[in-house]
Amino acid sequence: MSKEKEIRVGSLEIPAAALEWQFVRSSGPGGQHVNRTSSKAILRFDAVHSPHLSDDVRRRLLDRVRARLTRDGTILISSQRHRDQSRNVADCLEKLTELLKRALIVPKKRRRTKMPRSVIAKRLDTKRRRSATKRLRHRAEE
Repeated sequence: MSKEKEIRVGSLEIPAAALEWQFVRSSGPGGQHVNRTSSKAILRFDAVHSPHLSDDVRRRLLDRVRARLTRDGTILISSQRHRDQSRNVADCLEKLTELLKRALIVPKKRRRTKMPRSVIAKRLDTKRRRSATKRLRHRAEE
C-alpha cells in the first residue's frame, strides 16, 4: 500500500518508519458505507526529534507549521478529501512533501537599498516649494 512509501525531497529522505498513521471515520459523502470505513487519514511526523532533518531545515519547517504542531513537536496532517483511504494517504504524503520542499529553500537575506541622491534632492526641493507656497499665503505682519 502507498502508506509504506518513504518521502524524498531533494537530498532529504524520510523513511516510512518515521511516519505514524492513524485512520478514523471521515465526515462527508459516502452513503451507508461511510459509517463502516475509516477513510480519513491522519499522518504524524515527529519533526522536533527527527534525525532526518538538519537543524536549519527543522527550524524553517516548524516556523511554517505552527498551527499543525502538537505540544511535543509532532506535525499532524490529515486528509478526508477522498472517499478511499489510499487516496487520502497519498494526499497526506503530498502535503508533507510540499511542506518539506518549502522548508528546504533557504530564504535570501534582504539587502537594504540605498536611496538615490536624486530622490532625496527631489523630496527636499518639493518640501522647500511647498513651504514657500504656504509662506506666501500668510498676511504680512502689521
